[in-house]
Amino acid sequence: MAEITDDMKQVAEKAEVFNVATATKNGAPNVVPISFAKVLSDDELLLMDSFMRKTIENIKTNPRVAISVWEKRIGGSIGYQFKGSARIETSGRVFDEGVRWVRDIEPDLSPKAAIIVTVDSIYMTTPGPDAGKQLE
Repeated sequence: MAEITDDMKQVAEKAEVFNVATATKNGAPNVVPISFAKVLSDDELLLMDSFMRKTIENIKTNPRVAISVWEKRIGGSIGYQFKGSARIETSGRVFDEGVRWVRDIEPDLSPKAAIIVTVDSIYMTTPGPDAGKQLE
């Protein structure tokens, strides 16, 4: 299990979108920007589904995902890539809280699912000599 550190949480909180990559069972890639996404715990991310089609189809047949977050900072930028397995929830506490969160910001949206990603590896995407390095 990989741990999402406080710095990673801050970067994720400031990211305007989470870029979410999935693939079909046969490996055809798909990447989408998700606005309603956040860190859920020290090893989980939450993505709220309002408009996902291919992403949901892909997760149902291949739950492996990669998520990239990025924060532009003065003097440079910092980014991380989280990899893990996703599960889809359409009821329960996390789903209900996610729906309230989305509707507080965008009352006209009607989220259909909460996608919870259990992170098992994290990589540095900040430009420089450590780009691509797996973090412990």
